[in-house]
Amino acid sequence: MALAKQFVKSKSVYKVTFTLPAEAAADAKTVAVVGEFNDWNPEAVVLKKQKDGSFKGIVELAAGEHQFRYILDGEKWENDWEADKYVPAGVDEKAENSVVVCS
Repeated sequence: MALAKQFVKSKSVYKVTFTLPAEAAADAKTVAVVGEFNDWNPEAVVLKKQKDGSFKGIVELAAGEHQFRYILDGEKWENDWEADKYVPAGVDEKAENSVVVCS
C-alpha cells in the first residue's frame, strides 16, 4: 500500500493518492477509502480498480492528520500497511485506524 501526497499551492490542499495493492485487495470487487474526511461514508470515495489488480483513488485533504481505513466489498476493513501512523479506533482493544499526515 502506498500513500502519495502532493501539495497544491493554488488550492492550499494536499492531493493524496490512496493505493491498495492487489495482494491486500484479495478478490475484492469494490474498495472504498473511508475516514474522518468523508464521515466514514463507504460510497463517498470508491477506488478504481487498476489493470494490475490494485485499487487507486485521489482525495484532496487539508493540512493535518486524517484517520482512515479501506473497506472491501462493503464489509471487510483493511488498514494501509504503510500509513504514516496508527491510532486506536475505539471499537475494541485491537482495532486501529490508519493515519495520513499532510504537512
